[in-house]
Amino acid sequence: MATRKKAKKSKAKPARKLARKLAKKPVARKKVRAVKKTVARKRPVARKKPVARKKPVAKKRPALRRAVEKQAKKPALPAAAPAPAPLVGEKRVGVVTHYYGHLSVAAVKIDTASLRVGDTIHVVGHTSDFRQRVESMQLEHESILEALPDQEIGLRVTEHAREHDVVYKAAA
Repeated sequence: MATRKKAKKSKAKPARKLARKLAKKPVARKKVRAVKKTVARKRPVARKKPVARKKPVAKKRPALRRAVEKQAKKPALPAAAPAPAPLVGEKRVGVVTHYYGHLSVAAVKIDTASLRVGDTIHVVGHTSDFRQRVESMQLEHESILEALPDQEIGLRVTEHAREHDVVYKAAA
């Protein structure tokens, strides 16, 4: 009887074994990096700070005294100029509550007297002082000819009016 040769057992594929071994071993680059990390860094040398020398107190006092004397000799600053006052015969009508610059319109709260189209007004404030004729007024987006007390109107103005400016009606 003829004997058969036994088939050789196939070994695990060598490529896979090699891949496993390589995966376990660190790559050369990683070793270089690890070496760089382990190198001790030099620490900066701490420098000693120079000791500050104290100035004698006696030298400071005369300078301080002179500064106080200079301050006392200076005249007081003049007071801010008062806001312009209304002319004789002008009646207070109301106060500007808001100014719409893009429209050149002042929102005016009417206090005491009535205001009509055609009247001359004088707007007085901290930085504003101008006169003009009333050409248009509006109440709730409707044109009106006369504004009565306790109404808030929109008034077209020729110059910039600021909040809290007072509106006077010129004597007729």
